[in-house]
Amino acid sequence: MNYRYLFGPVPSRRLGISLGVDLVPHKVCSLNCVYCESGRTTNLTIERKEYIPINEVLTELNDYLSRNPNLDHITFSGAGEPTLNSGIGEVISFLKKNYPHYKIALLTNSTLLNDKNLQHEIKDIDILLPSLDAVSEKIFRKLNRPFPSLKIEKIIKGLIEFRKEFKGEIRLEVFLAHGINDSKDELKLLKQKIQEIKPDIVQLNTLDRPGTESWIRPVSGEKLQKIAEFLKPLPVEIIAKFKTKNKVKIFQKNIEEQILETIRRRPCTDLDLTNILNIHFNELQKYLSEMSDKDLIKTEVKERGTFFRIKR
Repeated sequence: MNYRYLFGPVPSRRLGISLGVDLVPHKVCSLNCVYCESGRTTNLTIERKEYIPINEVLTELNDYLSRNPNLDHITFSGAGEPTLNSGIGEVISFLKKNYPHYKIALLTNSTLLNDKNLQHEIKDIDILLPSLDAVSEKIFRKLNRPFPSLKIEKIIKGLIEFRKEFKGEIRLEVFLAHGINDSKDELKLLKQKIQEIKPDIVQLNTLDRPGTESWIRPVSGEKLQKIAEFLKPLPVEIIAKFKTKNKVKIFQKNIEEQILETIRRRPCTDLDLTNILNIHFNELQKYLSEMSDKDLIKTEVKERGTFFRIKR
């Protein structure tokens, strides 16, 4: 069976061996973050609806999971915001009823967590991985470029309220960008609000490959360490540039070779490679990240996007 809405499993630096479930088309999101490696948001929205047919997602999950694969997590993620799909609760209920031995994780930009209906729909997941990059409205708008009606204060309130009811684990990701949200003032605000949210752990991240905007720059490793120290006694870890060495063998060598052979002929964007190789966008990102770590490829930002080339 060819899967349209599942991808992987591939190693995740945060979740081990993870089967991805994509509930929205590329690139439907409530934010248009300057650092996003998936490119610009083409449908900026906060409307919840069934963007992907849930019955088809359930059919694919049943087909794949009936073989009892070895997975660490089933993860809602993708090149967009998964909570925008109004059927996410139905998928969670299906997994908990039919495949309860698998842990469920949700990656979200947190923008819709103040929605009581959504809170109820996702309450049975095992791990929530929300993001919070800024507290001041000015920085939020500069870095995350949200749908116009979204307000950071309301988003933070949703995180605080959901934490009170949610019985699972919360791993809060903070993406740091040089010269934008790494100032003392913004970090003080972040620390204060994170203390109110009470996540199980705070995970610091920064740019790994070119983002949506060419001018965005990563925070140095030295500064990440200083920020981690500043945020203590909050439980903090740095996930930027973390490599999953133990389980990289799950990558298929022939796919890596196909990517190299394709960009050897001509440079390609990630969307080009997705179409040429018929591989899911999010799975491709894992291969590109691994190949970048191995120093096999390099990037070049042009008007049409970020192009991947062979590194000679």
